[in-house]
Amino acid sequence: MINNKTVSVCIPTYNGERYIKQQLDSIIIQLDTGDEIIISDDTSTDRTVEIIKGYSDPRIKLLENGKYQSPIFNLENALNHAKGEYIFLADQDDVWLKDKIFKTLPYLKKYDMTVSDCFVTNSNGDIIINSFFEFNNSKKGLINNLIKNNYIGCCMAFNRNVLEKAIPFPKKIPLHDLWIGFVTELFYKTIFINEKLIMYRRHENAISFTGGISKYGIFKKIAFRLNCIRYIPLIIMR
Repeated sequence: MINNKTVSVCIPTYNGERYIKQQLDSIIIQLDTGDEIIISDDTSTDRTVEIIKGYSDPRIKLLENGKYQSPIFNLENALNHAKGEYIFLADQDDVWLKDKIFKTLPYLKKYDMTVSDCFVTNSNGDIIINSFFEFNNSKKGLINNLIKNNYIGCCMAFNRNVLEKAIPFPKKIPLHDLWIGFVTELFYKTIFINEKLIMYRRHENAISFTGGISKYGIFKKIAFRLNCIRYIPLIIMR
């Protein structure tokens, strides 16, 4: 914690039994007593829920039996239950590096959102890209991120002001990180941190498309971005 303000780590899960324990172990060691991990599970059919329930830590709060069929709105459920002043997003299959929270919190004194660099790994955890920022040419800026999304959800942390402005999510957005980044660029201050703070796993069963080849064509991408712009009056009123 910093200045007695707590941290909420929000994780959407779905059939993540292969990696969820490694991820939770890397996060929970970094938490203070008043912090929390909010896990929203989208009706997993494997051992994901069983593994999570195997932890006897009251800071882990599991939301079961969701039927979202979408990592976007599964994450939104976790965000709706977050109580902390600082919100960290996490994927079920990554690994946090040591002191990620400790190194991020000082930036959140001055900025509303941080986006850290990361190593990109294959399914076995072997590094395949040494810097996501360099690979993606990541940088902040509203126009930059309307053209190409530079926000990667699992590397993002933000304060409660951003959370309350960004949710509820519009129904027609392709990526939660694109939307949260768009909101922050409009109303708040962002910093991109060059230090790599997680191992970002890319594999055949990954459920998000950030950092990979998009499944959407150019006209669909344009439609998504126009839809974000269309929601500006709505988020101004929040």
